[in-house]
Amino acid sequence: MTTRGELDLDTAMILHHHPANQALHGRCHLAPDLSAVDFTDSSGLNVLIRATRETRATGGDLHLAAPTPPVAKLFDLTALSLTTDVHKDVEAALTAVERAAPTP
Repeated sequence: MTTRGELDLDTAMILHHHPANQALHGRCHLAPDLSAVDFTDSSGLNVLIRATRETRATGGDLHLAAPTPPVAKLFDLTALSLTTDVHKDVEAALTAVERAAPTP
């Protein structure tokens, strides 16, 4: 999943529905691509924190992929990067998801 533009009050709820929908389909290890997100506010951070909690509650995890420098800085300032896996690029996030996901 690639998220684009601003992750704020107007767009955060759209993002919130995606992890919930994935969980319904049995996918609980997620790696949203944040490489095209220019800005996030507290609403966006809240959605990511909730998504982390919800995926972990189902035995999965959230791996944030390729945040832009301003977004990565916000993750560091708010300590989100200490509680949620943040990867420098999509490939690294997908590798982490593959390692974490149970094999059938």
